[in-house]
Amino acid sequence: MRLLIDVGNTSLKAVLWHNEQAQPADINNLPWLQITEVIYACVGRSDLLNDTLAQAASNNIICFEAKVTKTLGDLVCAYEHVANLGIDRWLALIAGFMLYPTKACIVVDAGTATTIDVLDNEGKHLGGWILPGLDLMTSSLTQNTQRVFDDGKTPFTNELGKNTPNGLKNGALVATIGAIEQAKLHLTDKKTEQKVQIIFAGGYGLLLQQQFEGSIFDSLLVMKGLNYWRQLSKTT
Repeated sequence: MRLLIDVGNTSLKAVLWHNEQAQPADINNLPWLQITEVIYACVGRSDLLNDTLAQAASNNIICFEAKVTKTLGDLVCAYEHVANLGIDRWLALIAGFMLYPTKACIVVDAGTATTIDVLDNEGKHLGGWILPGLDLMTSSLTQNTQRVFDDGKTPFTNELGKNTPNGLKNGALVATIGAIEQAKLHLTDKKTEQKVQIIFAGGYGLLLQQQFEGSIFDSLLVMKGLNYWRQLSKTT
């Protein structure tokens, strides 16, 4: 059984992975006798992670930190300086590549920031973008303008705004949708026709997924990427 840990900017998430299935993990009450290894990715600092790694060491359980590399199996990173690519983006790309090995993928992780990464059907990462997340996009306007405001209850919808709050919220949503549509053009520009799978993750992933027919939302995308990272690392 693997313990998979994803340390983000604001939170730590953990699951237990066994027989290709994820199980909820209580980080304060882990079944150490059943855990064989710990795989983790770290974007932010976490005392809770340090405590967990110390417990793993006391139980003689080996720990592996996922890192971005130029290649991983047939997957190729677009960044020249690979350390500058966020590990969460790399793990999401790994998951997309492994889940849809014959398809081009657009991987969107919609949280505090929205990241959009494009992967061709041969496993070549073509690059991507980092946008303000939906909440950050709206709050930056309300905090830096005098007459743009949000009422705290207006939802994000793909419609023309007819008052200031839904003009603000809907503008943020359609701007993000437009960026994803633009990413699709970077694949259709290639000479060969590619079937494209759009994959969403993150807090606003489900909302965005509902805007694109045939797309999927996977709340465990980064965790799956951690698990696949370990599998691929063993063979490369």
